[in-house]
Amino acid sequence: MARIVLKFGGTSVADVDRIRQAARHVKREIEAGNQACVVVSAMSGKTNELVAWCRQAAPLHDAREYDAVVASGEQVTAGLMAIVLSEMGIPSRSFAGWQVPIHTDDAHGAARITGIDATELDKRMNEGWVPVITGFQGVSPSGRITTLGRGGSDTSAVAVAAAVGADRCDIYTDVDGVYTTDPRIVPRARRMNRISFEEMLEMASLGAKVLMIRSVELAMAQKVRLVVRSTFDDPEAPQIGPDGAPGVPGTLVCDEDEIMEKQIVSGVTLARGEAKITLRGVKDKPGVAASVFGALADESIVVDMIVQNISDDGAVTDITFTVPDAEYDKAVRTLEKASAIEYEKLAGSKGGAKISVVGVGMRSHAGVAASMFKALADKGINIQLITTSEIKTSVLIDDQYAELAVRALHTYYGLDKPEA
Repeated sequence: MARIVLKFGGTSVADVDRIRQAARHVKREIEAGNQACVVVSAMSGKTNELVAWCRQAAPLHDAREYDAVVASGEQVTAGLMAIVLSEMGIPSRSFAGWQVPIHTDDAHGAARITGIDATELDKRMNEGWVPVITGFQGVSPSGRITTLGRGGSDTSAVAVAAAVGADRCDIYTDVDGVYTTDPRIVPRARRMNRISFEEMLEMASLGAKVLMIRSVELAMAQKVRLVVRSTFDDPEAPQIGPDGAPGVPGTLVCDEDEIMEKQIVSGVTLARGEAKITLRGVKDKPGVAASVFGALADESIVVDMIVQNISDDGAVTDITFTVPDAEYDKAVRTLEKASAIEYEKLAGSKGGAKISVVGVGMRSHAGVAASMFKALADKGINIQLITTSEIKTSVLIDDQYAELAVRALHTYYGLDKPEA
């Protein structure tokens, strides 16, 4: 008998028929002799509607009341899921975040989970019940409802899985796993059998939209094994793993030690809408970088790739970095107003694309970055910026070459092949 947390996203519970389809997945696990706990998102589009109502009511509204309104979407879904499961003959009860309770800090709208009391959930599951928990929310130290911000339901599911000691956390979504790259760009992209937490974290931060960064960070910290799988698979069909043998469908996100054969490159990601800013002739003195990036941080502008060049005489330096296109104008205004920063000229442009190759195998193989540069050069693609880490290499290029670059690298590293 296994203990499993099943999380269903907005598209998986978009209406009652889809909730019924999701419930059939839960029923399959119960009939297999497993214990199950369910975490649900709001119906697709419902959270956006609730947010719009808050803004319509008052542009500057109380964040505590905003959370009270926005959290209601998951409560509807949880109640409906419990009703459907009960109608199928599976004892079920819905739990709002505060009823579990899922404790958070008091940062309304972007709260972080501080702890979960799993006593009631343990009791219910041991008695054969299926608790259905509202994702995306918890309760503050003062007893107010809080919401966790973007990706909150995935984070809730991982936290619940850790609290109840689940064997795995199944993330049901509208795709059947994690792919080597976006199948819309490369039709020959392959679904991966397994991917390490570190690789998934890099891919999530670099543009892959399958899992949210916070949930992967928490899963890695708590050693919660994740499975990304499709809600729309037939719940009654034989459970076949990615390798064709009986098992759990989808992609397993797990510790690196569970992966026998480590690909040098596991995936290629694309993030569009990258703006480049260059400060030329910056006075080269201690604290200059802190002044530049401190000013941007004070305005909550997220900086990504950073490159610094020193002049021959060491008196001045050029600093180049990227920010999201949407933050470009704000970043430029911030730097122009920052009197503590001395520079000769500010130049920049929007519309760049960041291409990255990711793989834990890069740790033990030299020359991955060089081969990436050669593959792009062979296609006549110019590289504007480069950043690297232990398991990834990223480059900034013109957006018009983005899809060509992804296809070229996907083929170059052999990810088109069935065994990838």
